[in-house]
Amino acid sequence: MENHVVVLGCGFGGLFAAQALNGAPVRVTVIDRANHHLFQPLLYQVATAGLSAPAIAAPIRQILEAQKNVTVLMAEVQTIDTARKAVVLDGGEEVTYDFLIVATGATHSYFGHPEWERDAPGLKTLEDAFEIRRRILLAYEHAERERDPQKRAAWLTFLVIGAGPTGVEMAGTLAEISRHTLRGEFRNFDSSQARVILVEGSASVLSTYPPDLSAKARDQLERLGVTVRTESRVTGIDAEGILIGQERIAAKTVIWAAGVAASPLGKSLGVELDRAGRVPVGPELSIAAHPEVFVIGDLAAATSDGKPVPGISPAAKQMGRYAAKRILHRLRGSTDAGSTNTFPPFQYKDYGQLATIGRNAAVAIIGKLRFSGYLAWLVWLFAHIYFLIGFRNRIVVLFDWALAYWSFERNARIVVGNKDSRFHFKSPS
Repeated sequence: MENHVVVLGCGFGGLFAAQALNGAPVRVTVIDRANHHLFQPLLYQVATAGLSAPAIAAPIRQILEAQKNVTVLMAEVQTIDTARKAVVLDGGEEVTYDFLIVATGATHSYFGHPEWERDAPGLKTLEDAFEIRRRILLAYEHAERERDPQKRAAWLTFLVIGAGPTGVEMAGTLAEISRHTLRGEFRNFDSSQARVILVEGSASVLSTYPPDLSAKARDQLERLGVTVRTESRVTGIDAEGILIGQERIAAKTVIWAAGVAASPLGKSLGVELDRAGRVPVGPELSIAAHPEVFVIGDLAAATSDGKPVPGISPAAKQMGRYAAKRILHRLRGSTDAGSTNTFPPFQYKDYGQLATIGRNAAVAIIGKLRFSGYLAWLVWLFAHIYFLIGFRNRIVVLFDWALAYWSFERNARIVVGNKDSRFHFKSPS
């Protein structure tokens, strides 16, 4: 009987693990709570109406259709029973495995304040992107109908909390929307007067980048019209704005990009987690006492050459491929279960870092090269098109970006639903 490999999650790590098992003498079952693989680095473009959802997502079944040893299940995994080698799904059914690859990623972390999530949504899924896009577009609609200048100013203030890559990209795009995309569309206010504020608790934006590139990123943000506030820790969030210490900033639209927490599924693996809720793994990416269970991607606390493996998509892809190769090596009988003597440990290869800030503005590290501005933006643009899943998506995104570059248009500006009570309009007096 063929060995059964179960892959939980079809993000970058899970997808690349499944694809690396193509043609192998194993049965593969991929389980994900969504029916699509999401190209998460461009999710902020959906949230800011630059791209439609199908441009950055593809059905998992379609991607893996030609891989005849793969079965795809759309289900939510409730728990993992490592003793019985089984995963329990939301309907109560169980799926047994010989090898398990856990790639369920991360979720939002509000640093002990889960109540903030209602008024400051994070960005991890398409549902998150739709909600953020709805709030952004409705804020302008509400401002058009608001007669009180102070209240209108609150609707036209957009706060982004967290100055990592997602926060920087979001803030830069919001500034572009207000100053270019929406200019001239409203009659009762000038959209270019909207305020975009980026709030960061540490001393710099893009803190994982070298200081010179971090400083250039901040300079490019400010040239786009973003107000950058570093060393500013948020102490409160509600429907009317945020608190930084005792200072109140009125804003109707707040977006959370400050922290992530590992998938709660890691708790069921029976190992002690790190402070971020991640699962410590050995050099072969498996957990202690269970060499048949591999944890990869954002859920894994892994090291390479003594350094932590970063929680970014290239690392997840490499981990996925490695876990699959490790399983096949085990099945060939080249080494005893759990031994790493004849199989090299996982080594992360850093091919560089890219972060876009806005039109013609980005920072990049590739090998020993560090650069910013227009050239970095071009590298970012073509790299993201190249790594998109599916030829059609590459063509669609390239066309949409070319159109947006020359016309400043953002064509995915459709709002459906208005259920949040904060957006119920009052009749003008």
